[in-house]
Parts: sequence; structure tokens; C-alpha cells
Amino acid sequence: MSIFMKNKIKIIGFDADDTLWVNEPLYRGTEKLFANILSHYHPENEINNELFKTEMQNLEMYGYGAKGFMLSMIETALRISNNKITSHEINQIIELGKDLLNQPIVLLDDVEIVLRKLQPDYKLILATKGDLLDQERKLKKSGLIAYFHHIEIMSDKHENNYLKLVNRLDIDPEDFVMIGNSIKSDILPVINIGAQAIHVPYHTTWQHENDHEETDISKFATVEKLIEVLNIL
Repeated sequence: MSIFMKNKIKIIGFDADDTLWVNEPLYRGTEKLFANILSHYHPENEINNELFKTEMQNLEMYGYGAKGFMLSMIETALRISNNKITSHEINQIIELGKDLLNQPIVLLDDVEIVLRKLQPDYKLILATKGDLLDQERKLKKSGLIAYFHHIEIMSDKHENNYLKLVNRLDIDPEDFVMIGNSIKSDILPVINIGAQAIHVPYHTTWQHENDHEETDISKFATVEKLIEVLNIL
């Protein structure tokens, strides 16, 4: 990590979902329950593939988050059942979406230790994507809001989103480091604008986040656990 410039860092950005708290396993659990509801129409793997296809088609319209996921489940159910799905089954799917929105927040290991250790020396920000209301609700439930100088909830995480962020923070890109679990969203766009990044892999990753260009791992740091960022910062 010879290119990692600790002395330049002024602000640390943290991704939220699957970096600070559990998220993707909740969606996978909901997906499995969805497939169970529709099991008399198609096998589970076909249902999952159709749901993902619908999500990708709707991403530009609905964005990321549980509400868009719920609408995509309903649309998928109507399509693969040839509109034969019952109102009772539709209601079950709606309840799956509501349950997903109401899940308790489970922090990942050592999150508060890391935030507490870093807060005296850096400005910490939360930089996440998704539905505004949903992400605000999760942050409030997490009990972590007091650690962050700034909250940024983005519609997506592309290079221009990060450029706007560093401009709002009034810093140069090299003064910023992003910590997150997604190579596609938290790492590549950040290093492409000249900022720094630390990858913290998570055991479950959404298929969409695995679709990214070839990566030069020498351009960012990788740790196995969040607590290990303290050895770098």
C-alpha cells in the first residue's frame, strides 16, 4: 500500500449497508420467502433470475432500496404467473416488503470501536446510496448518527456523485478516503477521481455489485475486518 497517503487524509467516508450494519442477507432472506410464495408457478432459481431481471430494468426508475425491491417483486409475480397470482399472494408480497423495511439494525463487529477511535482525528461522514427515507430510518435505528460530521445519501455511487461530495466538503479528492464493502460502488469510482479507498469485503454481496471492471488491487487497501482499518489510519 505504498500509494496510500495517510498524512493527506482529512475526511473518512463510510458506506452503510454491509459495511456498518447487516443488509444484503435480509434481502436474500426476503427473496427466498418470495420464491416460496410463487413456488407453484416456477422453481426457485427461475424466480430469482426473473426478479433480478426486473430489478435491473427498474433500477433507473425506482433506484435502490426496499420500496423498489417490493415493487419489483410484485411486477415479477404478475409476469411469471401470467397475471394469475391471487390478491392474497400479492398481499403476502407487500407484507414481505414491509417486514424488510421494519427489520432491526444489526451492527457489524467492532463498528462503534472503529468510529470512536477515528472520530477525534478525522471528520467522519456516512456516504450511502438508496431510498432517502429508508436510509435515514436505518441510520436513526443504528444509534451511530452522533459519530458523523455529514450524511450523504446518494441516488447512486458513480464518479460524479463522489466529485460532488468532495466539492461540498471543500476538500481535494486525495484528502478523502472511502471505506466500504463494494468494489463497484465504494472503491472504483473513488480511486478513479483521485481519492483513496479501503475495501472491507462482506460474505454476501448483491449480484449487481459484482458486475464491475477489472481492478488493480494495488490502488487501494483491503482488510478482512473493519477493525483492521485502525492499522492503516
